[in-house]
Amino acid sequence: MGAHPEYLGQSDIQFGKKESLEDTAKVLGRMFDGIEYRGSNHAVVEGLAKHAGVPVWNGLTDKWHPTQMFADLLTMKEHFGYLKGLTVCFVGDGRNNVANSLTIGCLKVGINVMILAPKKLQPDVELTELAQQCAKKSGASYFITEEQSALNTVDVVYTDVWVSMGEESLYEERITLLHKYQVNQTLMDKTGKNSIFLHCLPAFHDLETTVAQKIQRQYGLSELEVSDEVFRSEASLVYDQAENRLHTIKAIMVASYYTI
Repeated sequence: MGAHPEYLGQSDIQFGKKESLEDTAKVLGRMFDGIEYRGSNHAVVEGLAKHAGVPVWNGLTDKWHPTQMFADLLTMKEHFGYLKGLTVCFVGDGRNNVANSLTIGCLKVGINVMILAPKKLQPDVELTELAQQCAKKSGASYFITEEQSALNTVDVVYTDVWVSMGEESLYEERITLLHKYQVNQTLMDKTGKNSIFLHCLPAFHDLETTVAQKIQRQYGLSELEVSDEVFRSEASLVYDQAENRLHTIKAIMVASYYTI
């Protein structure tokens, strides 16, 4: 018998409104062989994992985005042929879920990590301490900076949207903080090598979406975290990343059943 996926959206499930998270997890665990949670509250995915009795995968929370990180690692391995010793720089909001998972995942496999971000958007103490522990074990380096001159050691430039889900009221603040951190060709040239560009998508690199058009009307910007030139360049492997989400998530699902 083939697999049968079921989608339960926000209006289809309770999670503490009329039924406790524990009760919901136990019921879902009776009905499904595995659960993927994608939502803002990280405590929910932890509760599901604790009580469901079946594999639970974190598809994205406000704290972590591990499935994206696996796709990123596969994309780098395909391009370079190796991982250990590469240097990745995340540019922009260095505290978001993608930056967190990218940092820890890369450091665990020996990839050096640099966070290029303004002070206000740099990783918190908890994440930094965890990153330093991972770096010590693998021999990789972990570096946080505001200076773009540090890019001269970088093999991979990575960015994400400046405003994450649930932060839509912060566009003006983020644009003020991050406009100097746009990944454009000038920034890419500072690496001094044939560095690649990665982005987890969606990306605000043109005006082909209603959200981008609204931002352009309000703030006069036609590009945000990445320029269209870089996004469409030969250095950009963003569509390889998108495809690799499929392959790596399938691998995670298979691996889960051999480890429970």
